[in-house]
Amino acid sequence: MATATRLRRLGVAAAIATAASGAFLIQPSFSASDRGGGHSVTEVRQRIGDRNAVVPPRAAQESALIGANSGNPLDILVIGGGATGCGVALDAATRGLRVGLVEREDFSSGTSSRSTKLLHGGVRYLEKAVFNLDYGQLKLVFHALEERKQVIDNAPHLCHALPCMTPCFEWFDVVYYWMGLKMYDLVAGLRLLHVSRYYSAQESVELFPTLARNGKNKSLKGTVVYYDGQMNDSRLNVGLACTAAIAGAAVLNHAEVISFLKDEESNRTIGARIRDNLSGEEFDTYAKVVVNAAGPFCDSVRKMTDKDARPMICPSSGVHIVLPDYYSPEGMGLIVPKTKDGRVVFMLPWLGRTVAGTTDSNTSITLLPEPHEDEIQFILDAISDYLNVKVRRTDVLSAWSGIRPLATDPSAKNTESISRDHVVCEDYTGLVTITGGKWTTYRSMAEDAVNAAIKSGKLTPENECVTSKLQIVGGDGWDPASFTVLAQQYRRMKKSHGGKIVPGVMDTAAAKHLSHAYGTFAEQVAAIAQNENLGKRLAHGYPFLEAEVAYCARNEYCESAIDFIARRSRLAFLDTDAAGRALPRVIEILATEHKWDNSRRKQELEKARQFLETFKSSKNAQFDDGKHN
Repeated sequence: MATATRLRRLGVAAAIATAASGAFLIQPSFSASDRGGGHSVTEVRQRIGDRNAVVPPRAAQESALIGANSGNPLDILVIGGGATGCGVALDAATRGLRVGLVEREDFSSGTSSRSTKLLHGGVRYLEKAVFNLDYGQLKLVFHALEERKQVIDNAPHLCHALPCMTPCFEWFDVVYYWMGLKMYDLVAGLRLLHVSRYYSAQESVELFPTLARNGKNKSLKGTVVYYDGQMNDSRLNVGLACTAAIAGAAVLNHAEVISFLKDEESNRTIGARIRDNLSGEEFDTYAKVVVNAAGPFCDSVRKMTDKDARPMICPSSGVHIVLPDYYSPEGMGLIVPKTKDGRVVFMLPWLGRTVAGTTDSNTSITLLPEPHEDEIQFILDAISDYLNVKVRRTDVLSAWSGIRPLATDPSAKNTESISRDHVVCEDYTGLVTITGGKWTTYRSMAEDAVNAAIKSGKLTPENECVTSKLQIVGGDGWDPASFTVLAQQYRRMKKSHGGKIVPGVMDTAAAKHLSHAYGTFAEQVAAIAQNENLGKRLAHGYPFLEAEVAYCARNEYCESAIDFIARRSRLAFLDTDAAGRALPRVIEILATEHKWDNSRRKQELEKARQFLETFKSSKNAQFDDGKHN
């Protein structure tokens, strides 16, 4: 009750005012002259936690980058708007440094939106550490467990603990996995999400009804369940970008570095030539240090400064498919540690559907990686061995591939070992490269990169790193029960085809979705749905509302139809065909927000349709759960 009262008191008035006016509160970027002495961290925390906070508009962010000239450069310019790049921008801005970030496409448009959606504690590293007596692997486990807990704490609306079940068809497997996971619990200590445990065969099928009692010509002996974290990856990434912007960083998506600026005498990198890919205009931005956080494209950035740069990236791809929700229960995942070819296969509930996939395999670097049909079929065949339902290709609602940038250190003498951890190096003066690692450890990767940049540029931060205990926008004060405020106090006002305004209920599915996607800012989205008659669903069977398009255009740098269907909402990843059907309405709302002409509308529709073709869904896979109007 106290939570609901607090949410109402703090959020409603601001939400309605923001929704009605569409006004922006422009937050100034930090500079050396306006750091607030010892109070800057407190002020930034208050600004990030403020439910009235709004990101500066895109034009203001671009102006800040243009204003960073040779006489008044940025402290740090970040290239890449994935999890690590946005993490670097947030870390540096909260240390009182003057920061800019540019991203060629959109925040989280690459690897960071195509992940397994798991926040791994590193259970497989623990197995290697024990059998190989490898202390380095054990350190990875400790590190991952620490960071996993912090990510969940810092973005509670977007992350949660997920139980994962491993089926055992031999008594030896039961003992082996149970002992291993108990050791994992012990290593986790205070960072433990929940205690792992064994379930009998009967208990297992009650928890996971589609689990087969017989597999590999053997009967199920039981399962061992442990907990990992799960997240909405691109929404978390966009949240990091918006948090960095509110903290004072000038972040700009759809802006590409086309060349570096060099000091003639020392040959040090002192900035970059940037092209705004929306307007086509080019400008120079100067910075004391440039951080290369371009993920799989780190080497192409390094080759801008030296065409003979030794490659750092060893790309690997992970293919994922999305299936209807009946394949897995809502609160339980399935992980098979070893398939026929030794890879891990998993099947997890995610945003009301089931995501299945495998661990990495070698690949080449492309801007829009596509899954091959044989990879999709491999996943279907692998999970069918463990399920009692027929696994059909026609059930695949979406399929995608992501590139993971495994890294080698160019300064290391031994080039054979690929690091499962991250690599930070400054092999070219003024250009710090951060790559490798994984989503779970993005925060500590960013911290290491900022430390390296401070050393390289002899920068003077106001304070030490504070991101370990810094909640991203929407997280501060969020409560799992806050969706009830939305369900009780807001209506979904919908405009019918004839133009008539029809009231609708803010049902539990829509309220929960808004609460988890936007955290404490969910009431602002609900206010738009109610006050601007944008309460209709974008796609049948999914909780995404028209109001979200308007909100994201105003408050989350959503500049294209693809930005919305792929990253602000997850419709393209959940159901490619449904995303295609929603496109015309998404474009119509964005056109109103951004004042697009007919030519731009057609261009957006064509680009988005081409983008959706890279998601290999089944055209006849239609999902209708009958629960939503």
